[in-house]
Amino acid sequence: MRIVGGQYRSRLIDMPKGAEVRPTQDRVREAVFNILADVNGKKVLDLFAGSGAYGLEAISRGASHVTFVENNSRCLNTIEKNLESLNVEAPKYTVLRSSAYMVFDRLDRDGERFDLIFVDPPYHKDMARKCLLYIDNYDILTAIGMVVVEHFKADSLEAELNTMVPDKERKYGDTLITIFKKFG
Repeated sequence: MRIVGGQYRSRLIDMPKGAEVRPTQDRVREAVFNILADVNGKKVLDLFAGSGAYGLEAISRGASHVTFVENNSRCLNTIEKNLESLNVEAPKYTVLRSSAYMVFDRLDRDGERFDLIFVDPPYHKDMARKCLLYIDNYDILTAIGMVVVEHFKADSLEAELNTMVPDKERKYGDTLITIFKKFG
């Protein structure tokens, strides 16, 4: 895998060995960032970070800070290794060992708010929809914020949300990218 744009463009990143991770294809990540256009200066949350590819791409394209959330120790080691190999300085990122669901209390308690949230959970487990509900309930998205959800085309994101609405959707094979934005 490689970074597809920005400061670290074309740099290779490692994948966690022995962990059940479904890497986002380079072309899908590139398409997502083309839709987002500008992430410069944005504060980013990468849930189910895996290798950290979405967050690393955001840093490469000028995000001010990325919080990586991952529960698997092999994935955490890979994220740290990728950050180190790119020489990313610690003030630009935080790596949290936590399940995606458990991290919301901590983020809310710490007053964290994000301009961009990536949700890329395992397919077929209803995790994407549940994360949307948590994001909605904890209101950790800024007024201009967006949530990018990568999910299987047959997985429903149908949920009664109070603060977000679907904005864009793109299909790449069996993968759907659905982008939510704040009301208004």
